[in-house]
Amino acid sequence: MVLVSLAAASICFLGSCYPALVGNATPAGTFSLSPQRTLEPGYGGDVLVFHEDRQNLWAIHRVYTRNASEHRIDRLNDQRTEQRRSVTRGCINVMPEVYRKLVDCCSNDVLVIH
Repeated sequence: MVLVSLAAASICFLGSCYPALVGNATPAGTFSLSPQRTLEPGYGGDVLVFHEDRQNLWAIHRVYTRNASEHRIDRLNDQRTEQRRSVTRGCINVMPEVYRKLVDCCSNDVLVIH
């Protein structure tokens, strides 16, 4: 199971927790993770989809850095939780090494966001 705390802007799995970027549109609930390839620039070739509707897709992915003014890597490294909330449009961003660990262990697991 993968746990995401919106209040703490963190993601936890395999007994460890890591900072995460979340947004006001990140949905709370229980979801199934599903790996998906993407050709969209800035995502590293794949994402872990957890929710989608006719117009939107929500996923966990490597930190998106194509908009430098958002300072997403700096925010991920910031110890202040408020710097990691309200950043994304609903997806969950993590550092590339955290994403790799997550894919290796949990790419078809259950995700709980609270």
